[in-house]
Amino acid sequence: MKGELLLFSSVIVLLQVACSCPDKCRCHSSTNFVDCSRQGLAQIPSHLPPQTRMLHLQDNQIHHLPAFAFRSVPWLMTLNLSNNSLSNLAPAAFHGLQHLKVLNLTQNSLLSLESRLFHSLPQLRELDLSSNNISHLPTSLGKTWENLTILAVQQNQLQQLDRALLESMPSVRLLFLKDNLWNCSCHLLGLKLWLEKFIYKGGITDGVICGSPDIWKGKDLLRIPYELYQPCPLPAPHPVSSQAQWQGSAHGVVLRPESHNSGEQDLLECELKPKPRPANLRHAIATVIITGVVCGIVCLMMLAAAIYGCTYAAITATYHGGPLAQTNEPGKAEAKERFDSSPA
Repeated sequence: MKGELLLFSSVIVLLQVACSCPDKCRCHSSTNFVDCSRQGLAQIPSHLPPQTRMLHLQDNQIHHLPAFAFRSVPWLMTLNLSNNSLSNLAPAAFHGLQHLKVLNLTQNSLLSLESRLFHSLPQLRELDLSSNNISHLPTSLGKTWENLTILAVQQNQLQQLDRALLESMPSVRLLFLKDNLWNCSCHLLGLKLWLEKFIYKGGITDGVICGSPDIWKGKDLLRIPYELYQPCPLPAPHPVSSQAQWQGSAHGVVLRPESHNSGEQDLLECELKPKPRPANLRHAIATVIITGVVCGIVCLMMLAAAIYGCTYAAITATYHGGPLAQTNEPGKAEAKERFDSSPA
């Protein structure tokens, strides 16, 4: 009897948890939608319905997301955290959200993002990071972003964007980059070449407007010829410490005495040479067209020269044939006169 009562009470508690709705939130059980927006919340509400698919927490005063902040809603697919005061996100803040597809973090106070932050979001499709204070993004986020189709980072403090990060998003189709502090130096050449290929394949972007240097300020990165970029200078190598030299001599390795000329020459030999810049598709097509036009003009000139030569030869042959006939006729007339004037 006691066991049955215990089981019955456990079922009642579970039903209460499943059907409960946090204070200051509106729960729609038919659509599994929970709306906690505009409630002045300072933290994530507890006891959220576990079957929740869509959760709205925008327009609140949430400053921090702790680890496992959404463990109670494992089936969550859409999460809106826009227009809060988020400045600190724990690396495991989104852990357990295996089904999350849309994440909105716009209009917060984020300064940077850790690469581990999105590792637990394999199904993420849309990520909005616009209107923050993000100054840099990770160089790589692994396989997490393979399914990402929309990325928005406009209105931040970004100056550079690593090409390796963009190449980790093979499915992206919409990319919003405007209103940042883009430094259009040699370090942004990789982004320019990637964007040209991205647009050629049908991708859509709002462009990159340069914030520096002054020569390119206000210009569209895609309209700057890549031939004007010079390879970025390689970082200066670290000098060999005296301890390393002593260890080398102790093991029988004879180090050559350093000199300015030989040292610089060795450094140049050891330095990595800059990779050749990939050919621009538009320039390659233009080169092929120009080459074809030039070849066609040359062929027409050769044909005209051949026609001119044949015509000239025919006229010359006709001209030389006429005078010979005329010179022979006076000779015949003179011989006839001499014959007539001779005595009978």
